[in-house]
Amino acid sequence: MHAVLAALANPKRRKERLLVSKEAAQRHSDALNGLLAQPGAPQAHQANREDFLNALPDSAVHQGLALQCAHLPQPHLEDLLTEPLAKAEDGSWPVILVLDQVTDPQNVGAILRSAAAFGAQAVVTTGRNAAAESGVLAKTASGAFDHIPYIAVTNLARALESLKSAGYWTLGLAGEGKRSLAEAKSDAPAALVLGAEGSGLRRLTRETCDELVRLPTREPISSLNVSNAAAVALYELLG
Repeated sequence: MHAVLAALANPKRRKERLLVSKEAAQRHSDALNGLLAQPGAPQAHQANREDFLNALPDSAVHQGLALQCAHLPQPHLEDLLTEPLAKAEDGSWPVILVLDQVTDPQNVGAILRSAAAFGAQAVVTTGRNAAAESGVLAKTASGAFDHIPYIAVTNLARALESLKSAGYWTLGLAGEGKRSLAEAKSDAPAALVLGAEGSGLRRLTRETCDELVRLPTREPISSLNVSNAAAVALYELLG
């Protein structure tokens, strides 16, 4: 429901077809009536169970709403870095999340949701071996995908160098980091780099970061799921 309503409200989205169950139309009538009156809104089709089964993958779980739409246009990293750096009203500097080949769409969706909740500026990912925009990702993000830029780059090491040149302190999250994130954070914009489940950060990514930092977990659990680690780290930087 959150993913569909956020996409309908996003003027950058090209919306093509909306399926709405009778129950969902009644439950979300106020929101839907306003959104469907906007320019570019799709026509709503009252759908039954069979319509949803025909339109969605077998594993999809819906709440009586399904939207077919085009992929969301995303900015280039260079466009983001042309904006002047400034502190937010709460005194925090911008934070960008960088994902090094994180492929699980549910993890990426959860990371986008945390990024939106804590006020991160964007999520940057690799162009290859990364989670692409999908219904699973958007549903897990719970509407955040239409609020947080999700920027794919061809060369991650080069992107990190661009971030450093723009004034960001690049921090790679790794268990062998000598300092914790709390000890390493400074009064400066930060790019927090997270690696894939299991393999973690790649060698060149590690070497390009300004510093490797860790989260102070305790035994017997020595590491966190990447989406949980992102949420904890964002709270440390922006909470």
